[in-house]
Amino acid sequence: MIMKKKNQIEEARRYVANAEEVIKKAGFDPELKRYTDGKYVKMAGNTLWNGCLVALDALFGISKCKGRPDIDKYKDAARKRDRKLLAYIVDGYNIMHLAMGYDGNESKKVCEAGFEYANAIIDCCEKLCPVPVVA
Repeated sequence: MIMKKKNQIEEARRYVANAEEVIKKAGFDPELKRYTDGKYVKMAGNTLWNGCLVALDALFGISKCKGRPDIDKYKDAARKRDRKLLAYIVDGYNIMHLAMGYDGNESKKVCEAGFEYANAIIDCCEKLCPVPVVA
């Protein structure tokens, strides 16, 4: 089970790498410091958030619940476990899922923040996942 959790963290990092490739397709206007194609920003934001969900599921196992998991379930689980992770989830959800994924916010600063929060959530989940005991 622990090996599966570590593989899920690696899988979450793969989502971030995929999002990096997607955002490159968005085109960038250095003068405006904005991406030029919101479609790819949306795709990158959704990919980042899905990677975070993979990492959070490795830690909390929420996706195994009945029905589609709600953000409140992740927030409640994080609230009980780690306040820093809770802050990352709240801010990351707002940036990756809402601003990037739904709104297609093309601001470079917003997109950079999305990648930063994705990596912070995944790193935090990796630290909090149980470590295998070596005999």
